[in-house]
Amino acid sequence: MNAAALVERVLAAMPVIDGHNDLPTALRARTGYGVDGLRDGRPELHTDIPRLRAGGVGGQFWSVYVPSNLPEPDAVVATLEQIDAVYRLAAAYPETFAIARTAAEVRRAIQSGQIASLIGVEGGHSLARSLGVLRSYARLGVRYVTLTHNDNTAWADSATDEPTVGGLSDEGRAIVAELNRLGILVDLSHVAATTQRAALEASNAPVIFSHSSARAVNDHPRNVADAELHLLKANGGVVQITFVPAFVSADVATWTAAAGAERRRLGLPAEPWTWPRAPRPGEPSSSLAAEQAAASYPLDARFARWLAANPRPEVTLAQVADHVEHARDVAGIDHIGLGGDYDGVDRQPAELSDVSGYPRLLAELAARGWSAADLEALTGRNILRVLRDAEDAAENPLWPAL
Repeated sequence: MNAAALVERVLAAMPVIDGHNDLPTALRARTGYGVDGLRDGRPELHTDIPRLRAGGVGGQFWSVYVPSNLPEPDAVVATLEQIDAVYRLAAAYPETFAIARTAAEVRRAIQSGQIASLIGVEGGHSLARSLGVLRSYARLGVRYVTLTHNDNTAWADSATDEPTVGGLSDEGRAIVAELNRLGILVDLSHVAATTQRAALEASNAPVIFSHSSARAVNDHPRNVADAELHLLKANGGVVQITFVPAFVSADVATWTAAAGAERRRLGLPAEPWTWPRAPRPGEPSSSLAAEQAAASYPLDARFARWLAANPRPEVTLAQVADHVEHARDVAGIDHIGLGGDYDGVDRQPAELSDVSGYPRLLAELAARGWSAADLEALTGRNILRVLRDAEDAAENPLWPAL
């Protein structure tokens, strides 16, 4: 059987259940949360319905990301707005999307030809140090919480901030315990290695890395080292390999650091983007979208010259496959998955430029000798098992009663 036929067979049996997509944030930033046009195609996004179908996506964890530098009460409001966007997306396209809270609901959605839509909170700042907020998210169907984003919380250290609590504090361990009790997955992407180890020790259910790659292949702080991959295997969890170019390629990581240094030298904002406001009551999303377009930063001419002289390196499909294979070799075939981070970065690898690209990655792995069973483990069987195991370990899940 050739690679294309094998991939078609794999996706028919077990479609991709991706761990991380930032479409809700992209909709906030580009359209004021307007969800129109996704059925026909939205080429300015990485994600729309035709390309999800072409990519063989049967399940998606939608990230309800808000910046970790927001005051925590504001982060709660913004997170609720993001959750609302996921529900509005599913309501606008009920033939395509179905909200899912359990492994069984994911399977039913896939069997009915829908894309199971799960929700992941990206950063413990969105809890505002409140277990009541966490339980409220659980009632709304949140299925994972990433313990930090790029900044520390008061109770957990981030991979990209200076450590303050040495991993997890007692408060952080209490939050992990409540996540376990509720059946919500503990997500260790973004957190420091010390936090990873502390959470793996504290959790009585399998954990995930929703969008991280292999640190042994590219020594980036957002990737997972072999020592933690071994612990993940013992825990029963899954690392969902991401496609973010700087995490995949050392050359891109070096270029990204140089670009940031040049922006600082020129006195430019660190990011040519600011967190956009949400629509006000009675305000059409189209009006806000026009405001956002008018407020977008023009490309500074000095920085444009730097970009012309220092083009960004491209990342290949083969490099992404190298990360997938390394994670398999260390953690085992039962502990890997995919978490593309589409619409969360400005550019993805050329052959994985949008959500239609998963079959190309699977074909690359098939050409390297992966079996149908191994590919199905990667696309979705592993993360479905982890969802089910977390449900089984839960003492008092809130979501099944909804």
